[in-house]
Amino acid sequence: MTAPALSAPKITVANPGWLTAAIMLATIMQVLDTTIANVALPHMAASLGATQEEITWVLTSYIVASAIATPMTGWVADKVGRRMVFMGAIIGFTLTSVLCGLSLGLPEMILFRVFQGIFGAVLIPLAQAVLLDINPREKVGQAMAIYGAGIMVGPIIGPTLGGYLTEVFNWRYVFFINLPIGVVALLGVMAFMPREEIRHRKFDLFGFSMLAIAMGSLQLMLDRGQSEGWFESVEIWLYLGLTISGMWAFVIHCLDNQDAFVDLKMFRDRNFVMGLVFIFIIGMTLFSGLALLPPLLQKLLGYPVIETGLVMAPRGVGTMVSMILVGRLVARFDARGLVLFGLLVTAASLHVMAGFDTQMGSMPIMVSGVMQGFGLGFVFVPLSTLTYATIETKYRADATAFFSLVRNVGSGVGISVVTAVLSRMTTVNHEEIASTLTASAPELRAALPQLMSNSAYYASIADQLVSQQSAMIAYIDNFILMFVFTLAVVPIVFLLRNPKHHAPKT
Repeated sequence: MTAPALSAPKITVANPGWLTAAIMLATIMQVLDTTIANVALPHMAASLGATQEEITWVLTSYIVASAIATPMTGWVADKVGRRMVFMGAIIGFTLTSVLCGLSLGLPEMILFRVFQGIFGAVLIPLAQAVLLDINPREKVGQAMAIYGAGIMVGPIIGPTLGGYLTEVFNWRYVFFINLPIGVVALLGVMAFMPREEIRHRKFDLFGFSMLAIAMGSLQLMLDRGQSEGWFESVEIWLYLGLTISGMWAFVIHCLDNQDAFVDLKMFRDRNFVMGLVFIFIIGMTLFSGLALLPPLLQKLLGYPVIETGLVMAPRGVGTMVSMILVGRLVARFDARGLVLFGLLVTAASLHVMAGFDTQMGSMPIMVSGVMQGFGLGFVFVPLSTLTYATIETKYRADATAFFSLVRNVGSGVGISVVTAVLSRMTTVNHEEIASTLTASAPELRAALPQLMSNSAYYASIADQLVSQQSAMIAYIDNFILMFVFTLAVVPIVFLLRNPKHHAPKT
């Protein structure tokens, strides 16, 4: 019995396997840079003569620049051609990475990070668009599994790799490591990516400007909110006003202008819109967990940097295993069922994390990490397949750009939420626990009888123990919140259409 014939891909390439490898190298390089520099910030601050607050602009500048530049992906790709854009982005990202590593002061570091964010912004959405176009519809699931592995494993191994390079070599190697990866990716794209017909599109300066103001202001609000006291600060209110007014002006402009920066007709596709809502919430849970675990392990449980990376590494193993499995299963089973299964496994992992305590070993952390990585792998791949299953192919470049943008915004919102909850609940828990530690409390007399002698030393020990327990409870509160967020998207699964019954238009 012969295998059924595969449908023709939108773009035919001679070596799709090698092209996929080159594209994914570039993608992993970009994704790594969103997290690899985090653990090196204290070393950077000392080397560049910056304060702890100033050095965070190394992260903020990259995130804001990337958020502003991502929506331009579709227009630039149509105007110049995907091959030229990909090559230019890889060259620019690699060179600015080297310049970041050579920086001698904070201003030049921030400048190079801005350009790094601009060049890197197009890599992820373009990679997804190219993989969708060079594979027949029957193999899109496998292609998205490869793509998802790069997107999800990158942030997981980033802190581990960053910590290793910083401790063994120097923080500058966090950026220098992109040089060999970038060179190999560039050579692969030059050799295997074909030239495409250029589609002339008028550049909508007003529409882009409004969207850029909205996205940039939103990212600044999310990044600066915690340090500025959120809405107690005039600065945060200004960012909120710019976000709302910029987005409002952008939508109105696109509705009234035929040559708008983005064709809003693509949002008529139900799967695409539901996919955006879905990935926004998944972005919140995926990156929030990655942001919470390093400080939990290092500051609260006393793990060194490298050991923290090793304890978190099983999460990547779970993701890789699920990617291998789901790439094969998505062609045989209803993708919606796979997403639902992944959500339930992810929720179960968060339930395990809600049982963490200060006396536990590393096993609960690794087990929950494997479960969460495995579950998110089952969510991301079929979700990507469902999101683009019914959308017209002419919208793919813009659609993948918005998918990437919404995922990043979701991660920013999620990190801001869990950081605020952690800070607030740590204070509340400390006050509540401390209020129960009276001289008449039998538990206190039994555990630390020296406190009855009014010793400042033992009072300090008691305060440290209270602070530790308060922070642990605050982390658990966040894990419970993420558990609720994960279950909240379950109903969206049933709003997605089965791609086998709704083929996309060409």
